[in-house]
Amino acid sequence: MASANEQQERDAAFWAPGTVALEDLHQARDQLVLFPTPSSDPNDPLNWSTARKALNFTLVSFYVLWTFVQLDIGFTAWGPMETDLGFTFDNLSMGAGINYAGLAVGCIFFIPLVHRYGRRPIYIFSVTLQLASCIWQAKVHTFGDLIGSNLISGLGGAISEIIAQITIADMFFVHQHATMNGWYVIFQSTGAFLGPVASGYITVSQGWRWMWWWCVIFFGVTLLCVIFLFEESKYIPLVGGHGVTPIPASQRPNSTGGKLKSENEDRTDREAAANRVAQSDIKPKTYRQRMALVTTTDESIWQHVYQPFITLLTFPAVTYCAITYGTTLCWFAVMTSLQASYMIYVPYNFSAIGIGLMNLPPFLGALLGFPFGGYICDKFIMRLSKRNGGIYEPEMRLWLALPVAIISPAGILMFGIGIAHGVSWGLLAVGFGFFGFALASVGAISLSYLMDCYQDIIGDALVGVVFMRNILSVIVLLVLTPWVEGMGLQNLHVLIALINFVILLLPVPLLVWGKRARVATATRYKKMAQKQLSHRAI
Repeated sequence: MASANEQQERDAAFWAPGTVALEDLHQARDQLVLFPTPSSDPNDPLNWSTARKALNFTLVSFYVLWTFVQLDIGFTAWGPMETDLGFTFDNLSMGAGINYAGLAVGCIFFIPLVHRYGRRPIYIFSVTLQLASCIWQAKVHTFGDLIGSNLISGLGGAISEIIAQITIADMFFVHQHATMNGWYVIFQSTGAFLGPVASGYITVSQGWRWMWWWCVIFFGVTLLCVIFLFEESKYIPLVGGHGVTPIPASQRPNSTGGKLKSENEDRTDREAAANRVAQSDIKPKTYRQRMALVTTTDESIWQHVYQPFITLLTFPAVTYCAITYGTTLCWFAVMTSLQASYMIYVPYNFSAIGIGLMNLPPFLGALLGFPFGGYICDKFIMRLSKRNGGIYEPEMRLWLALPVAIISPAGILMFGIGIAHGVSWGLLAVGFGFFGFALASVGAISLSYLMDCYQDIIGDALVGVVFMRNILSVIVLLVLTPWVEGMGLQNLHVLIALINFVILLLPVPLLVWGKRARVATATRYKKMAQKQLSHRAI
């Protein structure tokens, strides 16, 4: 008979963080097991009605849309700003770099507040800050205005790539993550790609300052909607009338052996806690309670300042997501910057409208990448889970990331080599479209993989991801001019495509050793999750 230690090792090897039973094969055929397990509390966001979740997520999506509009429309006005204000390409590129710097450092300061005071106040603060930045950008006259307004813009938009994922984790189950992340990516892509299309027409018809005034109008509407309609999704479970947060089921040690329990083994304990909640006859919160400005806990702010960097350096899933998502968006910033600065000259002679319309191909590509990385991916993992005895492993998502390793570099090469040789804008558009597909699909897949592996610390993990993503963009944009002058457009894009290809093959080692890595980090993850989830409401 196997010893207790041997049994413990076998259990730990199987029930790694992120491994869950999505189908109970011992019950009705194809019965879905919900994870995380919802409580019986009607105020638990997992128990909200479909309409209630849809309203909250629609407001989040509207917020994401306008955040990425204001972050990406500036490129279409570079030509008119050079003429009207005398700014050079280096000045404008530095402004964009400062914007990304704000995005990088802002999340470090603001995301800890999301955990301490709830989602609502930080959404409101972010929208207000972006509203102020758009007013300033509409009134830019000096280089100092350019730098200051871009810094505020970056700080205001910094949390958008993290708080949306936290909200998804609050309200939705594992088998829905890729679909919801796909919707997030499509709204992000709509803002990033179609925003410049609209701003190009506005710049020509009303002047470049009016593209910022339109943002002021829509951010004003967004602010009102968030204040009066968006309800707090931070949930503090109640047992016996006291706020407590149970240890995550997949990481809870038992009282005798200390081994990690599976979600199925621990389900009885979770249901018992839920029954105690039900006995307290908790009533649904009133509208005033749901719209409380803050939901305060005694959770430490400091731990959320340093933990993102620990997760970035020690959790392979976080490192993979940071490198993949970060470099992909970095190459997008490079391509957008270069088209804005080169396609206004011969042989293209594009106006602001033409520069804006060049964002349509990546948007169309993203429309195809969205279901591939979202809905299709969720269906794909359900099929693989069924073949695996009903057990889901997060690495199952990564199979669909492999085709992107060909599509994305191909798009970069078509765009870069085409613009270097002045070929027809149609080839550039096709290449940009390929890249848009890759951006949407690999973004949704990598974010969902990370969320599934380490859901209980997703906020801290994403701070590390976004920090790396934006620091890379800052560095690249600040050195872009000498880089192009030193290597030339063609060699620069060949190098970028090669780096992109190597990075997008990272799923291969994760498919082989990813579960072992999750097992190796299980204890550290458990400690972080317990520290984050064991605080009481004040």
